[in-house]
Order: sequence, then C-alpha cells, then structure tokens
Amino acid sequence: MEFKDYYKILGVTEQADASTIKASYRKLARKYHPDVSKEANAEQQFKEVGEAYTVLKDPEKRAEYDVLRKQGSHRADGGFQPPPDWQSSHSGQRSYSHSSDGDFSDFFDSIFGASGGGFRQSDGFQRSASQRGRDVNYKIALFLEEAYEGCQRQIALRVSEPDQNGVMRQRDKTLKVKIPAGVTQGQHIRLAGQGELGVGGGKAGDLLLEIEFAPHPYFAVDGANILLTLPVACWEAALGATVEVPTISGKVKLKIPAGSNSGSKLRIKGKGLAKKGGEVSGDQIVTLQVSLPKAHSDEAKVLYQQLAESESNFNPRHIFEG
Repeated sequence: MEFKDYYKILGVTEQADASTIKASYRKLARKYHPDVSKEANAEQQFKEVGEAYTVLKDPEKRAEYDVLRKQGSHRADGGFQPPPDWQSSHSGQRSYSHSSDGDFSDFFDSIFGASGGGFRQSDGFQRSASQRGRDVNYKIALFLEEAYEGCQRQIALRVSEPDQNGVMRQRDKTLKVKIPAGVTQGQHIRLAGQGELGVGGGKAGDLLLEIEFAPHPYFAVDGANILLTLPVACWEAALGATVEVPTISGKVKLKIPAGSNSGSKLRIKGKGLAKKGGEVSGDQIVTLQVSLPKAHSDEAKVLYQQLAESESNFNPRHIFEG
C-alpha cells in the first residue's frame, strides 16, 4: 500500500487551519478539473486532491490521519504499514453513493474502510477509525521520607491532543497525584486515562509515573531495604556498645557486638519501606565503619602503645602471607 501525504497533495503544512485547507483545495480542484484542465494526468490529480480534502476538512478524520502519519512505518519495499494497534470501528457499515468522481485510493480504503464503489465528496463519514491515545511517561522524584509515609504531589506535563480543526497541538496539563506509602526506586504507578486523548472515540492513554528517589544525606535504598553506614569509635567496636541510630521513622537504640569490624552488617527489623497497604516488608541494614579521632592526646598515645604491646600476636595482614 502506497502512503498518501495529504498535506503535500494540497500543498499545505501540518499546522494549516481549516480555511487555508479549503482555499488550497478550491484552487487545485479548479486547476485539475477534467472538464477544463489541460494538465497531464488531470483526472488522477483531481481525484487525489478530492481525497486529501475529504480527510483534512474533517477534524476527527484529520486527527486520525495525523496519528497514522506519525506512528505508521514505511517499509523497505516502499509500502506503508499502519501502527500495530490501529483498528476501525463500525467496519463495513459505511456506504457511499456512486458518482463519476471515481474511487478513493487503496491507501484510503485500507485505512478508513472500503468505499464500495465511487462516492460524492459531499457524502459524510458514517464511521471512523478508532485509535487509543498514547501513554505518557513521567519521572517523579521523591524524598525518602515521602516514599516512606506516602504523599500527594502536583505535577505538570505536556500532552498532545487534536484542536477543533483536528490539528495535533501540545497542551500543558496539571494533576494532583497520590503516592502510596512504601513505593520503591524504579516502581511504576499507572493512572488510567490520564495520558493523551484517543481519536475516533478511542480510549485515552494512561499516565505512567516512574518513581525516583532524591539523594538523601545519609540513607541509601536497596529495594525495600534502607541502608545506613554507621561510624563507630574503635573502642566501641572492640568492647561493644549500645548507640543511638537514625532510622527513617526516628532514632532507635542499636547494640554493637564486641569485636566488630568495619564492614560488619547489622539488621534493624521493620525499619525499611512498607508494602502497599502499610505492611512492613523492608529492614534497615546498618554497615559499621570503625573510625579514629584525627588527633590523639599524649595519654591516648600511651594507651595505644600499651595495647600494641599487649596484642602483639595479632596480625591483621595475615591473609597476605604465604
């Protein structure tokens, strides 16, 4: 099937309004009318001009054609393939009166339905192609506290929709969206019918919210688990201690086992992100990081020297020895 560029046939742009399209059609119809024109292929040109005008003069058909034009694909053999989900409503229910104007092209018949013979250009369409609106993807950045507790946010996005002349225009749209508690990084929330409008009575597309987390000063996230690197003093790691630890819902007490090392991991149950409905599914994973003061007092240096002599049999680099 050969693609028909109706805008090119009428010599107008995609943004042309109805009056411009009508004026161009009248000019070309007079130029190619078979009764008066001496142009080569005047009859065929006249048919193409009439077919183009039949589609572009009708806002709904023009909107359908614009969707087809943008989303269809041109094959290597020169043919044209409509989008995979293109479908017609009321198929086979349209009828035309026979006239000497001739038939529509195969392209028209394939897209808008077989004409069943000739037609008069004054005949109206009794059916239209139905095309679902496109889904719109939108990334929304949340603070971790918002993801944990749930929140309501107002978002602004831009969607395409046909105007009164059937021309696809960009429109700004604002929505208030509710984010449930416990959403995770990369999760998608589908808002049905909030995407781009359909054409020919087709359903509107959906809005797909993709959750992103804004960087947090000290928490990180792994799925439903919240991660924290916790600095501890060397004596706390050696002797054990109970320390205060921040969580996404407030501070808790955490017991550091004696003899802990940097990289040791401790788990605080139920302090991660929650599932939909509030059911807890994540934990907080605490990774210890043994830290030393930047400077030591003379007394501390003496104590470190005594410790070194007392633990002289300990070699932390024994793994490198053969």
